[in-house]
Amino acid sequence: MRPLSERPGAEERPPAPWGDFPLAELTVLAGIVMLVIGAVGGNPTAIGVGVVLAGLGGLEVSLREHLAGFRSHTTLLAGTVFVLVTGGLFYLAGLILAFCLAAGAVAFLVTFFFLRRAFQRASGGLSFKVGRFGGG
Repeated sequence: MRPLSERPGAEERPPAPWGDFPLAELTVLAGIVMLVIGAVGGNPTAIGVGVVLAGLGGLEVSLREHLAGFRSHTTLLAGTVFVLVTGGLFYLAGLILAFCLAAGAVAFLVTFFFLRRAFQRASGGLSFKVGRFGGG
């Protein structure tokens, strides 16, 4: 497989599955609007919804770019898994925080390993790619 830099259109972001409709951008915009509404009105629910919406928009773009080999977002995506596992075990299962953090750390490491391998396959062997620089 050729390295990403030698492929046609290597500097173009991967297209969204839904075409040219700016779904991720609109999701982030809705999140920002909800954050402002929540901050001005003192509504913690609106702030939470804003954080979730803005986060989902950003995560979608990060996941798409990562799996296409465009940019490596390994740490961001694995960190999201850490937060979800830790928060889920702590708030939903009611487990002690030390166990939740340990389980989250294990989930982070496993996810990091598999995401790094996925990026290497998609990018033609690079372990990271930032701007015009790639790492082997």
